[in-house]
Amino acid sequence: MSNVRRLSSRIWPWSALLIVAFCVLVQPAFASTIADPGRFLDQAENLRTSDHPRFVQMLAQIHREGPQLTPAEQWHLRYLDAWETMYEGNYTKSATQLREVIDHSGVPVLATKASALLLSNLSINRHYKEAFELANRLTRELPEVRDAEARFTLLYFLSMTMTSAGQTDLAIQYARMMESALPAGETLCKPLHLQVDALEYGKRLNSASHELQDAIAACVAARQPVLINSLQLIQAHVYLRDGQPRAALALLGRIAHDIQHSGYQPHMLWWQMNRAMAYAKLGNDSEAKKAALAVLAMSRPGDKNGALRDTYKVLYQIEKNQGHAAAALDYYEKYAALDKANLDDVSARAMAYETVQQHVLVQKLETEQLNQQNAALRMQQKLDAKAAETNRLYLALLLMALVFAGLWMFRIKRSQLRFKKLSHLDGLTTVFNRQHFMGEVERTLHLLEKRAGTACLVFIDLDHFKRINDTHGHAMGDEVLRQVVVAGRQQLRPADLFGRLGGEEFGILLVGCSHEQGMAIADRIRCAIEATTVECEGAAIAISTSVGLACTGAHGYDLRRLCREADSALYRAKRGGRNRVEAGAEDSMPIAI
Repeated sequence: MSNVRRLSSRIWPWSALLIVAFCVLVQPAFASTIADPGRFLDQAENLRTSDHPRFVQMLAQIHREGPQLTPAEQWHLRYLDAWETMYEGNYTKSATQLREVIDHSGVPVLATKASALLLSNLSINRHYKEAFELANRLTRELPEVRDAEARFTLLYFLSMTMTSAGQTDLAIQYARMMESALPAGETLCKPLHLQVDALEYGKRLNSASHELQDAIAACVAARQPVLINSLQLIQAHVYLRDGQPRAALALLGRIAHDIQHSGYQPHMLWWQMNRAMAYAKLGNDSEAKKAALAVLAMSRPGDKNGALRDTYKVLYQIEKNQGHAAAALDYYEKYAALDKANLDDVSARAMAYETVQQHVLVQKLETEQLNQQNAALRMQQKLDAKAAETNRLYLALLLMALVFAGLWMFRIKRSQLRFKKLSHLDGLTTVFNRQHFMGEVERTLHLLEKRAGTACLVFIDLDHFKRINDTHGHAMGDEVLRQVVVAGRQQLRPADLFGRLGGEEFGILLVGCSHEQGMAIADRIRCAIEATTVECEGAAIAISTSVGLACTGAHGYDLRRLCREADSALYRAKRGGRNRVEAGAEDSMPIAI
């Protein structure tokens, strides 16, 4: 879901990514005059995550042309503006816009969607008390929500919020309600995954639990590789908790290819960490240390996650067993620091939840007191005594929650990792999505600039792709995109970056390549794609591409300039007859068939 992706994207430079979004070729699918604004807004909302550049273009178009909108359409537009503001990472402004939609739109479906998005916004910013207060209000309003998509979205975020608060039964209840409220196009994968996550958070899963296998089967049927990998990593951890390290190692070995193929860094960290723990439990300190050091090698400076914390614990135990006191102490200090940081966050969530629940109870008691103003003094005294007793009970429960907060830390971190997992890959082609690709390219260019390295940025656009969609259907168009990615990957090296920029356009960063090498690789990719055919009802569909290339040697390391030069080169390749490779303005001559 689109809101989930926002939860894990607080540190991304969204403004820069939106600037790059305008480098994409303008699509001619929409007329310059908006005849039906309501339908236009519905189309834009459906494109938010599947084609975000087009979504941005449509928002700009409706603001620019300013058609006559009904009050409901005006609020729909303001809701989409708030969504985009949150997408850019401006959570404070987005929260204000969402509250305006909730309080003043008068459109129940919009108010429900905005409330669910606001719940996500508050959780991201660690406004836990306000988030749980909103969750209580949305729970009371849930029976009145009739729109299938709005209800599904609301239940999804309520389940995640209750899991993070340690309310396992409530989280499972909301997830099961999602099963009976599936909108068109949804499957049981997400509800079952939420149930497994809640059970794992509450330490209710074991190696014989059928819920885990049911969730894996549902996500396999739904073709959700990221969720499948997440569930299997949970299963490996359950094996370890149940004292079955050999079973955990066997499972981790079977999913090794899927984990590595996905390239999703959080899953790779947890995979290596589970291997380290399994080997450590088997007494194989050598292999345990190799896996643990692999986690450290993949981690970035400043990372704070459960996998890194548990890795330091494994390394501490290994060094302690081997009598290396200094190294053991160093690893223990790092483990303790991460452990405290995670515990603080868990404690903050638990305290906020319990405080909100206590406030709800106090409000109920005050209401009862107002309804009984004319009661006898003795009854009033009993009510006051009951209120004081209840307050003491909840205070005791709150203190107990703080004592046991450390037990919830691991599930909280797993939930946070799940927030991140959908933000990196394109769902159709499994290469990087636009946001992650541009972020990785910018980071790589900074590193190359420091050591005077070279790289080439390549933009690839399929020739006459719209004709394939119109002639053979979008399903065949999707298959063509997948085959193009397969052909392109075969020509790349492990260090190269590959991402889908949107529609039929792809981007590649060739790391450590001179201009000549980049042109050669780009032409090999073009030839490989040209040699690829897709069968459709006995007929072969030919594919060709136009390629634009810009190198750091000629254009420097600024991402926006490289994008402009590569885009300009791509346009020259289109104008020059397509199926050819063009370099930036300051590079050398094109390669064509």
